[in-house]
Amino acid sequence: MQLHFLAFLCAIVGAVAAVQFEIAAFPSPEPVCIRDFVSEGQLVLVNIKTDGSVGDGQVLSVVVRDNVGHEYRRMKNIAGPVKIAFTASSSAAFDVCFENQVQSRGRALSRKVELDIESGSEARDWSQIQSLEKLKPVEVELRRIEELTDEIVDELTYLKAREERLRDTNESTNRRVRNFSVLMICVLLGLGAWQINYLHNYFKSKHII
Repeated sequence: MQLHFLAFLCAIVGAVAAVQFEIAAFPSPEPVCIRDFVSEGQLVLVNIKTDGSVGDGQVLSVVVRDNVGHEYRRMKNIAGPVKIAFTASSSAAFDVCFENQVQSRGRALSRKVELDIESGSEARDWSQIQSLEKLKPVEVELRRIEELTDEIVDELTYLKAREERLRDTNESTNRRVRNFSVLMICVLLGLGAWQINYLHNYFKSKHII
């Protein structure tokens, strides 16, 4: 049972984000972005395949950046297979954004894009590692599973730390709301007592009571 569960987790971590879509060409194109998450120090390999060719009346550009301001790669006028590899400088979400700009007006143009994103152990070239270190196929597979397991542990550790931060934030917010509620009750009670005393003195001065 534990082996099946471990294999299931390895399959989740090692899953490749593969998408296919079509980008229409416009004079002022809007970026089309695909987002994924990567951990700090993790190797990421972005495989891009497009149809068409350079000079077919459209310019397809790609930029890879994360949501904390790091830009890893920017390429203009790409066609055919393209590979982008980088090491994440921080744990953050990163975007692979495409823009397709038309050069010749008068006909509708578009490019078909196939995008594969591999990260961690899946992004490594295991065949090259096997040839360099002269490993047996079983040894390569065991090493790959070991790295996948380490990635699972790191991911669970990150999720645990994130849950602890969210819990601390929740508890801090609850304390502030409770203190604010107590303060508001004290202010309302004080205001009510002041109003009662004021009205009592006012009616007494008018000889109503």
